[in-house]
Amino acid sequence: MTLPNGLTPEAARAQAARAYELDRKHVFHSWSAQAQLKPMVITAAQGSYVWDGEGNRLLDFSSQMVNTNIGHQHPKVVAAIQEQAAKLCTVAPPHANDARSEAARLIAERTPGELNRIFFTNGGADAVEHAVRMARLHTGRYKVLARYRSYHGGTETAVNLTGDPRRWPNDHGNAGVVHFFGPFLYRSQFHASTEAEESQRALQYLEQTILLEGPSTIAAIVLESVPGTAGIMVPPPGYMAGVRELCDRHGIVLIADEVMAGFGRTGKWFAIEHFSGVVPDLITFAKGVNSGYVPLGGVAIAPHIAATFDDRVYPGGLTYSGHPLATAAAVATINAMQDEGIVENAASIGENVLGPALRELAERHPSIGEVRGLGVFWALELVSNRETREPLAPYGGTSPAMAETVAAAKAAGLLLFVNFNRLHVVPPCTISEGEAKEGLAILDQALTVADSHL
Repeated sequence: MTLPNGLTPEAARAQAARAYELDRKHVFHSWSAQAQLKPMVITAAQGSYVWDGEGNRLLDFSSQMVNTNIGHQHPKVVAAIQEQAAKLCTVAPPHANDARSEAARLIAERTPGELNRIFFTNGGADAVEHAVRMARLHTGRYKVLARYRSYHGGTETAVNLTGDPRRWPNDHGNAGVVHFFGPFLYRSQFHASTEAEESQRALQYLEQTILLEGPSTIAAIVLESVPGTAGIMVPPPGYMAGVRELCDRHGIVLIADEVMAGFGRTGKWFAIEHFSGVVPDLITFAKGVNSGYVPLGGVAIAPHIAATFDDRVYPGGLTYSGHPLATAAAVATINAMQDEGIVENAASIGENVLGPALRELAERHPSIGEVRGLGVFWALELVSNRETREPLAPYGGTSPAMAETVAAAKAAGLLLFVNFNRLHVVPPCTISEGEAKEGLAILDQALTVADSHL
């Protein structure tokens, strides 16, 4: 027996042991206390599965960092990278090349409205950095509003926009960012009892925030179309349209962060499409644009923003902007998603498999406080008490209950994305109904561990 990478299990284990040894000696990990780490080694991946250093096959309900939207090792994308490497590995960004040009065309065709100019970056965080820079230069204003319970990246502006505890050690109150509460009915800040109330009151609060901060000082509002890492909280009806109206009224640029929610994850090309008629001024993207096979991100730009820089130099750029290997991977990814109906599959799996099954799990497992999601983008809010909604782990932390639940899932062959008291069910957009049901059965077993801690 061999693994998908051609190695025997014995050779894979030997390779994994060497990789782990070198990792612990030389690799400095992100968002981690280095001495406390015991990273899992991944030796192979194929489709919806990965293999760990012990040879165990795990169903990947994490999509790694919620980015392998077309699954692992998609042959068309692997071939496109190989073909591009054979003809042109790299080129400086001032020069046009076919991979970058075609990737820009394919992305522009799928954005809402007329966001048809594409600035390529290396990933999502620097896409957010550049979107904010464009908004500030376009408006001549500096202040930017972003919601609590959000994540926008780890670079200086992006991490200050972020509304979770990863911001705290990096926030000195001088980044020009003002945070506000977005709609989240399950833990409402507005004492709402319905989605309609939550939407209306959240918009009234945002309007007051704008007026008290001074509309003439605010360059942009940055929102994840559907917040991802922070909890997959789908905005209630009317909210995104209300934000668009507030931005129009006060000359504020609306930036939709689609880094995690974009490219099929919610069952549409972009999550903003779930909110009829709402077209942002800028869209940031990364992750799913080429499933992370080669690092790539970018900003889709509306004509009135792009026109600001027709005869004025845009003061920003990157050596690897629109890198040929990355954009060739994006072309192959987008074409594969189109040809194979991958976005439609994500929508169908969400509507017919994941959504119904997760809601059924909530009926049987008292540790589930709420189920939220769209497409292949779901979260289970785990609580120790359904009445008080006490989270099973504290905000910004973890708990033995969460650690044991995740360990039980992994031991049974399921890899989950976890944040604080939530389990995120975020498999590839290519997942089959059978694979989804396989993962849900394991999740069902693991949740009995969470229930035991109530």
